[in-house]
Parts: sequence; structure tokens; C-alpha cells
Amino acid sequence: MLMAWLLVPALASGELQDLTEAELSEVDGAGIGVVLENFKFSHGTDAPDENGEQARIFRIGGIQSTDGRDVDITVNHLYISGSGSNYGRNLSPVNLGRLVNPYKIDVIDGNTIGVTDKAVLEFAAPALMAAEQGFDCMSPAAVAVSGPCSSRPKTDDYIGERPDIGMQMNVAVGEDRSANINIHAVSAVIDGSYLRLWGDNERRQMVGQFKLNFFSPEVSINACELDGSECGSRILLRDFALQLAIGNELQPVFFDVDATGNFVVEVAAIRRPSPGAIGADGQRASSDPEAWDFYQDYYTNPDYRSNLHIGNLSVGDRDFGAARVEGMLMQHLEIRTRDLAP
Repeated sequence: MLMAWLLVPALASGELQDLTEAELSEVDGAGIGVVLENFKFSHGTDAPDENGEQARIFRIGGIQSTDGRDVDITVNHLYISGSGSNYGRNLSPVNLGRLVNPYKIDVIDGNTIGVTDKAVLEFAAPALMAAEQGFDCMSPAAVAVSGPCSSRPKTDDYIGERPDIGMQMNVAVGEDRSANINIHAVSAVIDGSYLRLWGDNERRQMVGQFKLNFFSPEVSINACELDGSECGSRILLRDFALQLAIGNELQPVFFDVDATGNFVVEVAAIRRPSPGAIGADGQRASSDPEAWDFYQDYYTNPDYRSNLHIGNLSVGDRDFGAARVEGMLMQHLEIRTRDLAP
């Protein structure tokens, strides 16, 4: 595996000093770019090795069901491979990112993205491009100038930047280990995705924005026997496209831990207009122009909305056709974990 790090030179100082939020907000650099070439990852199985020892285990424990039984989640196989892996059976290398469009870690000026006077830490996948410069995000046979994605598909001469990814896991509740779930995605693309984090002074919490673009010509889910000898019907999602937006400059995501130790993720509701700010007929002419423009931008900005497209959904030999959810706007969201132990 070859790692290519793109570092932007900076002036060296003889002494490290703390920077204020205002000073950090002025930081303007290209950050760090990360490209993984000829990359292949495969976590093994929890089956005993040749010496009878379970040496390769990825297990999540410490969970209990509502009736007090221990819940054990064991990941038997987790892989990132080149396209054509046949659900992780035939692993091959893949490139993640391109030198001209890498994965990035950066501190950006919040004023450029609507976060006033804040330094924002950003983790970003390769950026989207103009359609006349990139590749179709879905097709495994996409050619240049066919779409907005930077990541190129696999060809006979090139391994591409679109990995197969998958996970096989067993969920045991007490002595019952019958739940074995397999999830696979073929030729996956996440271009245009990012996570942005900064601090909120008033609430003294970490806040952020999360954008996930996930494209795959095939996502599959099925359940099998523990030994893999028999599997149930496979759920196939063909031409799967998810564009998920959680948080924006008007409604960032707040991360917190409550008094009981549980995690809280919240997207606060958009502020209500003051009485009389919006006219009875809803038109700009009868409203406060500044307030009307604010809500017009909020409700029409496509960057605030989420979309889900499934070209075809099938379960076993039953075909349910296409499905789509478009323009979903999260006006308020709260996710709170709970302790279910007795």
C-alpha cells in the first residue's frame, strides 16, 4: 500500500502558541490531502485459527437486551476491495482518492461556508466536479465527461477508485446466535461527502455539519446460517443513490452527553418568524423583506435537503420496482441513546 501525502508548505515559527477562535478563523490553506494507492483491507473471521485460538476478533459487547440478556455483536468479515470482489470472496486492490482530488483534512475559514467567525475542522472525500469534467457517479462503465464524480470506475487497464465494501456480522442475544447479517455495496462512491466540526460558544458544545453522498450500482442485504451454509432471500437495491444532509449553517448538529451518560445528537428547529414578519398572503411584498428572503432561501436551498433514489428494489425473486424520496428537509431531529439494562 502506497500512501501519498500532499502537504502545503507553511512558514516555521520558533515557538508554538495558542490561537484564539478569531485567529483560527483566518487560517486559509489547502490542508492535508490523503491518497491510498493499491489499497486492500480485509478483517478476518472469529473462527479459530490453526492453533485453535481466536486471534482475529472484532467484537462489540457490554450491551444488554430489555430482558437482561447479554448482546454480543461480532464482525466476522469487514473488507474494502477493488470492484468485482464477488461479495468479498475475491479481494483485489483499489485506489482511494486521486492526486488531483484527494481525501482532505483541513481547517477552513467558517465565514466562507456560513459559519461566522469560526475555524472549522473538515474531513472531506474527493469533491464533486462539473459534469463536463467528471464521471457518472453510478455506472461501473462510466467514461470521462459523463457526470460530476471524480472517482473513476475500474477498467481493464486501471484498478479505479470505486471500492467494493462489505460486512458480515453475527448478533447474539444470550445463547441465540441465529442472527447473521451480511451487507455489501459494489463499486461505491462517496464523492462530495464531508464532516465539519467546530465549537459553539453559547451552548459550549461541539457542533457540526454532515453530508453523505453514497452511490452504488448494487447494495445487497441478506441473512445466513452461522456457518454460511444456507442464506435467506437477498434484498437487492440497484442503482442506489443517497444524498443525506444533516445540519447546515442555519441548523448545525449539536453533540452532547446528558447527565445519565447517554449521547445526544440534535438538529435544532429553525427559528420562527416574529409576529407580522410574513404577510398573511405569504408574499414578499406584504412581508418584511429580510425575513421573507431568509425563509425563502431556507426552504428552497437544495444543499439543505436529502434525497434517496433506488433504481430497482427486489427481495429474492420478487420485484418491487423503483423508489425515491426527494427533497426531504430535516426541520428538527433529536437522537438520544438509552440505557436498556434492568
